[in-house]
Amino acid sequence: MKSKRQAKILELISQQDIETQEELAAKLAEAGLHVTQATISRDIRELKLSKVNSHAGRQKYAAMVVSDGGISDKLSRVLKEGFVSCTDASHLIVVRTMPGMAMAVAAAIDSMDLPGLAGCVPGDDTIICALRSDEDAAALMSRIDRIVRN
Repeated sequence: MKSKRQAKILELISQQDIETQEELAAKLAEAGLHVTQATISRDIRELKLSKVNSHAGRQKYAAMVVSDGGISDKLSRVLKEGFVSCTDASHLIVVRTMPGMAMAVAAAIDSMDLPGLAGCVPGDDTIICALRSDEDAAALMSRIDRIVRN
């Protein structure tokens, strides 16, 4: 329920200028999701939504800005700083990191929200990324390469 609600919030704020929590609650109710103001406040905090200026000069909710690779600038920096190499092993990718950086780099990879990514298992300096197909593995390696090379 929470993930569905938060996905709907992101959809709504990307399609409409929503200025208040009350307005957001009303839009969610129209979509059949009845929530309290406290729940909306928590969702806004968890989704890291910010108020930004709309084209009309008013304030509206917006999602955290992501970089070209589909992840936040902060996580992109972590990936760049911690990444050592990446090896394809069919539906698995083995990512090498600097010692102690695997957890942070795995979080950066997970945040890319690739549909073919089943999950990442970090160690100290190595991450195993499980993907659903060889094509998904190649796509992840390509995205990591683009981010690290920028």
